[in-house]
Amino acid sequence: MESKTNPAKLALLVGTRKGTITISGDADRERWDVGDLKCQGEDVFHLVYDARTGSTLAAINSEVWGPEMRISSDLGATWSSSDGQPRFVGSEGRTVGKIWHIKPGRERTPGVLFAGVDPAALFRSDDYGSTWQEVVGLTSHPTREEWWGGLGGLCLHSIVLDPDDDARMWVGISAVGVMGTEDAGESWRLMNKGLRADYLPDHFPELGQCPHKVLTHPLRPRSLVTQTHCGVFRSENGGDSWEDLSIGLPSRFGFVLGLHANDPDTYYVVPEDKVMEDGEIGGNVRYVTDARFRVYRTRNGGRDWEALTNGLPQNHAYLHVMREGMATDSLNPCGIYVGTTSGQVYYSRDDGDSWRLLVDNLPPINSVEVAVVE
Repeated sequence: MESKTNPAKLALLVGTRKGTITISGDADRERWDVGDLKCQGEDVFHLVYDARTGSTLAAINSEVWGPEMRISSDLGATWSSSDGQPRFVGSEGRTVGKIWHIKPGRERTPGVLFAGVDPAALFRSDDYGSTWQEVVGLTSHPTREEWWGGLGGLCLHSIVLDPDDDARMWVGISAVGVMGTEDAGESWRLMNKGLRADYLPDHFPELGQCPHKVLTHPLRPRSLVTQTHCGVFRSENGGDSWEDLSIGLPSRFGFVLGLHANDPDTYYVVPEDKVMEDGEIGGNVRYVTDARFRVYRTRNGGRDWEALTNGLPQNHAYLHVMREGMATDSLNPCGIYVGTTSGQVYYSRDDGDSWRLLVDNLPPINSVEVAVVE
């Protein structure tokens, strides 16, 4: 399979509880330059690079000023507020509490952005953030009154676009589940068949699932993968049903999920909490299983998993990774980057076979994004 020739520059975009940091790397991923903290004091939930424009977008949630999207045209060196912000309108009294996720639109729709917020709602901008419209088909779903949040609140944290069909997309909401639309957001379906919710009396409810991250691969856009509160699952039919891939992992619980850029059957997870047995509930400890920092990789779509430990701490490693804390680059071999709430960034430049500590002592990390700059 063809892969990109290593470019001249990479930018690792790190969102922390105290601001943003850009780490510049060379083509071989051997030398890195850690930049200064920007947006100081702000809680940055998500950073994303928009390859359509070369811009970086930040979801910032200030304790003082509230939620805000900011834009940088120089890989995070300077920032400015978006002209408009996702906000509810009308007399319902709803307020956007936090912006959790920003998703650039498709290549053929250069002005389109999406934002996922708490309380769970989806916003769309057609003019690159100058104005925003609530996707009311989602927030007016017939089951809305039954939605309830997880520990992080009622948050819409994952937005997945079908690259070939402008009318098809999916979202992940905690603790509601995966929802999909085939008519550009006019109507939505719950798509939770086969997902597990061990924290409920009925382990397989239609409503009440808690996905932590939902992704799809550009080479196989209707094959969805999710790490949930209770396992890793894959759908080969656009979310209509899910297959449990958790056998072979030391815990069902975890937050992050990474997809290999050039192989849609290879992905990465970081299991957390204790070894799960049937009927037990994870998510109470929030550090890697057995205090051993292991990234698990599958090369065959989840049928088998292997623990990747070379270069990662395996004793007294009480590390935790947030849902946006893993990124993969598009180089060959693939690079994987993981940021922890203890302020470390670990990375691999050989598909995960070996790992290095890239930087330590950063503020708690919420989000890691890698941009390959041509």
